[in-house]
Amino acid sequence: MDDQASLQEKVFAFLGDPATHGGADVRRIDTHAASVFLAGDRALKVKRAVRFPFLDYSTLDKRHAACRAELDVNRPFAPALYRGVLPITRDAGGQLALGGEGEIVEWAVEMRRFDENGTLDRIADARGIDLTLAEELARAVVAMHARAPPADADAWLSALTTYLEQNAAAFREHSALFPPDKAAALDRAARACLERLRPLLAARGARGLVRRGHGDLHLGNIAMLDGHPVPFDAIEFDPVIASGDVLYDLAFLLMDLLERNLHAAANVVLNRYLADTDVRDLDGLAALPFFMALRAAIRAKVVAAQMLREGTAAGATLADRARAYFALAARLLAPVPPTLVAVGGLSGTGKSALARALAPFLLPLPGAVVVRSDIERKHLFHRAEHEPLPPEAYRMEVNSEVYARIMERAGQVVAAGHSAIADAVFARQEERAAIAQVAARHNVPFVGLYLVADLETRLRRVSARTRDASDADASVARAQERYALGTIDWLKIDASGTPEQTLQRAQAAIGADAHDAKAPAMSSGARSS
Repeated sequence: MDDQASLQEKVFAFLGDPATHGGADVRRIDTHAASVFLAGDRALKVKRAVRFPFLDYSTLDKRHAACRAELDVNRPFAPALYRGVLPITRDAGGQLALGGEGEIVEWAVEMRRFDENGTLDRIADARGIDLTLAEELARAVVAMHARAPPADADAWLSALTTYLEQNAAAFREHSALFPPDKAAALDRAARACLERLRPLLAARGARGLVRRGHGDLHLGNIAMLDGHPVPFDAIEFDPVIASGDVLYDLAFLLMDLLERNLHAAANVVLNRYLADTDVRDLDGLAALPFFMALRAAIRAKVVAAQMLREGTAAGATLADRARAYFALAARLLAPVPPTLVAVGGLSGTGKSALARALAPFLLPLPGAVVVRSDIERKHLFHRAEHEPLPPEAYRMEVNSEVYARIMERAGQVVAAGHSAIADAVFARQEERAAIAQVAARHNVPFVGLYLVADLETRLRRVSARTRDASDADASVARAQERYALGTIDWLKIDASGTPEQTLQRAQAAIGADAHDAKAPAMSSGARSS
């Protein structure tokens, strides 16, 4: 009788034979835990008969259970991708078949095949991730987390210590890649950070923010299907590993974008993800550097192990990648003080464009959280971002409430140790004073930028808007010319040119050098105005 390994090799040979698939060419992809066979419009994924400390596929029953679990976990957010679990059978004559009537000798997850170059890691390496795709990617994660069930927060929080111990052991094992002194320093910093965050993470768990999410949400596990990003291959073998704070799940994606120097895309993902987040849940930003650093360290460990499996052919490239993840982990754990920036100006001066462009350049990574008055106003009236509001939504008392929400949200962000950009007209002196007071209360640097542009420029811009959260039109822009702005003691920025010119002027004003949006984020160089 065949043992597990030899029988599975026969199954793999059967699945790799074009005759099994009606003559279609077959491509095989192997990982440490699975083998995938791509033929025609179908992919068949078989769990390998292996056992590791973190998973056990050593018996047929366990592999069947894992296949069922993979289907159950992934179908909710990728229903078009996951088709079912298919038995591989053997008849009395020893002939193997897909879904036959004989003895079941293996199980496979049947999936719709997609372009192997259509995963976001391949797309990112080939042409980057544009900001439109980054927004859609964030929306996909928001939808996934909205459906994710609550998980055992205590078990996950306990597991974090185990993850740190496993990382430290792996770094010691690969000391040629990871210098022992730097590995020890990273371990100390991570442990200290976790101890400081435990009360916060426990409180977030009590609020239902620890959920069974994806668990492995890096760019290679997101595919473009029918023009939209779809997460797949979620963790199915361990509910604890698959679980975590929702920001821990998101952190893998953010970290992967940062490692590729796609800082602008990472910032867009963060901001779009947080756009509809309850203000009290922004406290999780305090844990985001730790979450991203832990994800980067785990990735460094995994790539190092992969380097040994791949051999010398891919060894040098994988070694560089492992070191890059390790260096990013250390960088993410290094303390960086936050900054509060306010961007004011009349409608059409380009406040929101500047806020979005400037955000990736403010530390800590992946850049500032933008708090926009137009979005807060829509939230106040429970309207969609691009849904126009009636004139009464702009009464003075409503304006006061909108600004109060801006102050609260920006304050919560900087209190969590993250930089924020407040984007609003800030036409009144008391509004400008109030946002500066937020920074003072939290003892963070403040920069006030006030954009100016002539009426003709502003009219042209507001008239050209489509699908924007702002309801300001030409009549509003004209009416604002009569505003009594008082003494503006913020840094005035000429915003009459291109958005790129405005960004350069703003960066120069706050003492930061302009650079490519894909380059590593820089210090804000903020100074009080």
